[in-house]
Formats: sequence, structure tokens, C-alpha cells
Amino acid sequence: MTQHATVHGHVTYTPGDGAPIAIPEGPIEVTTSADSTTLSWSVEEDIAGSAALPPDQFNQYVKDGKIRLKK
Repeated sequence: MTQHATVHGHVTYTPGDGAPIAIPEGPIEVTTSADSTTLSWSVEEDIAGSAALPPDQFNQYVKDGKIRLKK
């Protein structure tokens, strides 16, 4: 299921064993599955970003108001 949302604040993801990377503030698409939540956004006109978060981390960002789901 895909939802629209907006990032408001410091939201990060960690690719593999790397350092946390910030997701830019602004509109995102959220796709949920049983084991992860995928966030997608536009960086520039022809460049897209994507990150998979564990459900617990995504839910904490929503609870903290850093990701706001559109109804």
C-alpha cells in the first residue's frame, strides 16, 4: 500500500554498514510491507531517492511528528 507523507525534521536511514544518511525534508511516498517501510522522494528533476526502514523506526518517526502521513 502506498501513502503520501511529508518529512518534517531530522529523518535518517542507514545503508548496510554505513553511516546514517539524512532524508531531505519535503514530500515522500511510503510503501509498507510486513518487514519494512520504503520511503521514496525526488532529489532533483531526474533523480530519485529511496530508503527502507524497519517498521519500528518508521513508526517512531511518525510518533515524533518527523514524518506526517497525509490522510
